[in-house]
Amino acid sequence: MARYIFITGGVVSSLGKGLMAASLGALLQARGFKVRIRKFDPYLNVDPGTMSPYQHGEVYVTDDGAETDLDLGHYERFTGVSARQADNITSGRVYRDIIAKERRGDYLGATVQVIPHVTDAIKEFALSDQDDHDFILCEIGGTVGDIESLPFIEAIRQLRNELEPQQTVSVHVTLVPYLAAAGELKTKPTQHSVRELASLGIKPDVLLCRAEHEIPEGERRKIALFCNVRTESVIQALDAPSIYSVPLQYHSEGLDAEVLRAFGITDAPEPDLTAWDDVTDRYFNPEGEVTIGVVGKYVGLPDAYKSLNEALVHGGIANRTKVNIKWIDAEVFEGDDTELATKLEPLHGILVPGGFGERGSEGKIASVKFARERYVPFFGICLGMQMACVEAARNAGFEAASSTEFGPTEEPVVGIIEEWMSEEGLQTREAGGDLGGTMRLGAYDAKLSANSHVSRVYGGAVEISERHRHRYEVNGAYIDPLEKSGLVFSGMSPDGLLPEIIERPDHPWFIGVQFHPELKSRPFDPHPLFAGFVAAALEQSRLV
Repeated sequence: MARYIFITGGVVSSLGKGLMAASLGALLQARGFKVRIRKFDPYLNVDPGTMSPYQHGEVYVTDDGAETDLDLGHYERFTGVSARQADNITSGRVYRDIIAKERRGDYLGATVQVIPHVTDAIKEFALSDQDDHDFILCEIGGTVGDIESLPFIEAIRQLRNELEPQQTVSVHVTLVPYLAAAGELKTKPTQHSVRELASLGIKPDVLLCRAEHEIPEGERRKIALFCNVRTESVIQALDAPSIYSVPLQYHSEGLDAEVLRAFGITDAPEPDLTAWDDVTDRYFNPEGEVTIGVVGKYVGLPDAYKSLNEALVHGGIANRTKVNIKWIDAEVFEGDDTELATKLEPLHGILVPGGFGERGSEGKIASVKFARERYVPFFGICLGMQMACVEAARNAGFEAASSTEFGPTEEPVVGIIEEWMSEEGLQTREAGGDLGGTMRLGAYDAKLSANSHVSRVYGGAVEISERHRHRYEVNGAYIDPLEKSGLVFSGMSPDGLLPEIIERPDHPWFIGVQFHPELKSRPFDPHPLFAGFVAAALEQSRLV
């Protein structure tokens, strides 16, 4: 029988509910329990696939091709459990499915309402695909009191009544702010947040209180008294020096033990946190240091590249190396060679990430050229690989080389994917079609050339599976001329039609990939491409 942990947030947004859910899941997992984590998003988008990275941060893609909230990346990185389509739902998806049923007549003429139809759909999602998990953690997006989250709060209220006693626990994440003028922490916002949640029919069992200063015992007793919980159930969550310190910190504060006690579980084994101790030791005690420049389009909001940032950190953990990331707007390089040299010369590695649209593309191409000519370790991901192919084509004499994503071009080195094979069969797309859910999404296999650099990076593997999210593809007609110019296509789709990986044998470390390897990197299992890239950057740092 699966037990459910419902996680809500109050007072303000951005309190770190996703990180809290991931940390609690990791702690329960370390005690030997099997866990799964889900995210309920109240917004009306069907999924975040068409949302601007500046609005929502990165779009996290699962093996089965779901475009999901970035919190699912935290879930995967902390627990190692691969997320799937069934682990993220939005109001938009709920309403879309309900309206489709109503149009078909599935409700037999009944009046379709938020209660019971919307809440029933949310409950059905929460209870689906339980498998043999011990705990299913359900994070409710947004803040208690938001009008759009009310159906989700009502659904979990109903579930708490319908499921067995001690089968559900409510964890509420709040803020205990510090007022410098008064010189004290204020508990009133937490009290009001809990009162708001209680007015909606949910009494929290555990409070996780975010704070910048230590919460004294007296303040914890005050919160417990006014919020109707045990003092031990008021868990302080101070700012941590690294997100990878959070599971250890929450365990020391007693979060996992208190959640288990709320379920009536008092005999659970102590967690084995050896892997987390090793990760934090490697992170806080590096033996080397490198600086990596990420030349991108959305660098104004680091969450737009959240998984990329973490994968670079994982590469540093693998090499016991501190990775300093310089976020560089690709547009600053367009037509300014002086700025290019000033910003790129101090770097030990250059990474050009994925993205969409023409803005900044020439700056990315200029960065690829700099890395190629100066023999600086280069890593291109998705659009970054495509820009490396465009740069190679221009260097080979195709002066008009470009991507049809940016408009009509005489030399379409990169063009729209019109069709490809997936597990569901032949997939087709049109240039003028819908944007949402129409890319090559999810895990696809690739075959690697034997004895290639990338095969060695993957430990001698000749076949891999990686996650994709893109609409355009390198044009196969340009493979031969590009290979004659020195670029090697060392990874292809199993049918040999779609380029997956490029490299330059005459370069210390020059690899471009069509997929997104950052999505499968874990702190205790760094992705080999990021581990290899940081190792190459470390070698570069010793040469300069």
